[in-house]
Amino acid sequence: MGADSKRGKGLRNVLLGAVGLLWLAGLGMGLRILLNYENGPATPGSAPGQWPASSKIERLPGLPTIVVMAHPHCPCTQATMGELALLMARVQNRVTATVVFVRPPGLPEKWEETGLWNDAQQIPGVRVMSDPEGHEAALFGAIASGQTMLYDASGKLQFSGGITARRGHSGDNAGRSAIVALITRAKAGVRETPVYGCTLGSPKTRADYRGKP
Repeated sequence: MGADSKRGKGLRNVLLGAVGLLWLAGLGMGLRILLNYENGPATPGSAPGQWPASSKIERLPGLPTIVVMAHPHCPCTQATMGELALLMARVQNRVTATVVFVRPPGLPEKWEETGLWNDAQQIPGVRVMSDPEGHEAALFGAIASGQTMLYDASGKLQFSGGITARRGHSGDNAGRSAIVALITRAKAGVRETPVYGCTLGSPKTRADYRGKP
């Protein structure tokens, strides 16, 4: 084998090695982005300290009220519905709850009536309502799907945050535990938790979200 041939083979090996390193670096970066998205909270909302007077959400005299703001096509919010079902089973007849499904501007009627809507309707003690153009979400300062608020019977904010520990993951979490404690014992160690969900004003469908942060 000539010297030129050896040099050419060595150069090819170096280039192949460099390409392999770049591919591994890109793969690692992609995995890191996905992990950061899964574990990272959404932009926090700012719930009003007192129940908004112009809200159309129904409240019952003498009972606290839970409000969950939801994007009807957000896959992360499936876990929130599961946690809400567990929560309501723990506090039966002690609270009212409404899941508000946001329909961003320009979208057709019933766009919000998805599987998540049906799941929420099946939870005992939970009402479901549509929020055309996100008016209720704006009143409650909610930005991300899954934002959950607890107001006491007088309309004072007691808790605001998410009721999942991570994006799209079910299981014990500080938000659900705090709401149960506030309803059953009138006290809790935390009153605010991160929210893990899609942006409420996004017109994306579930298919759009599939596989995409």
